[in-house]
Amino acid sequence: MPPETPSHAGDRLDDDDYPAYTMGRAAEMIGATPGLLRAIGKARLITPLRSEGGHRRYSRYQLRIAARARELVDAGTPIDAACRIVILEDQLEEALRLNAEMRRPTDS
Repeated sequence: MPPETPSHAGDRLDDDDYPAYTMGRAAEMIGATPGLLRAIGKARLITPLRSEGGHRRYSRYQLRIAARARELVDAGTPIDAACRIVILEDQLEEALRLNAEMRRPTDS
């Protein structure tokens, strides 16, 4: 893989979907254990990308989702239910955004 030019490398720093974080670092950032990250992956809440060596890599977007699941689990919600809640919250947020977009007057 050719080295990246500085402008391309800098673009990745702002990309919420770029898998920049290892499992250990990701767990540390959200105050969880690697086991929780594996469990929410198994429940298919998030699917980390894999490095060439097969190591899990997480994006900032995935970490936000994982952090919300951790909050629910910490409050006593079973992991499968927490993952389902996070999915439904995400779907509701998207539906509300689309609804607001459709209600906005068009510039015609």
